Amino acid sequence: MQIPSLLRIPLFRLLAINLAIGACAAALLVGGLLWLNPGHLREMIFADRAPGIALLLLLASFLITFGSAAMGSAIMAQGRKTDSGKGGGHGSRLAVQEVAQRTRAQ
Repeated sequence: MQIPSLLRIPLFRLLAINLAIGACAAALLVGGLLWLNPGHLREMIFADRAPGIALLLLLASFLITFGSAAMGSAIMAQGRKTDSGKGGGHGSRLAVQEVAQRTRAQ
């Protein structure tokens, strides 16, 4: 399968969009860390012989973290129903209650 044909599948498109959102958040956070320089982080990175490796590792770790968090939250929000106006938890039922009601109805 080619990349454009994968983006026609709604699940892959959802994951790709949320991965891009997580990647943007990761890039903003790494940029903010370098700009704010907490604990002289920027100075330590750029004082090294190969600062690109440290920046790449920092960005990759944040990309994995925020990309997977964004993708996971998008997947978990898939089953959410529209708001029925009730308070939280009042419309949910246990699986045992669902099975019991189905057996009584038959």
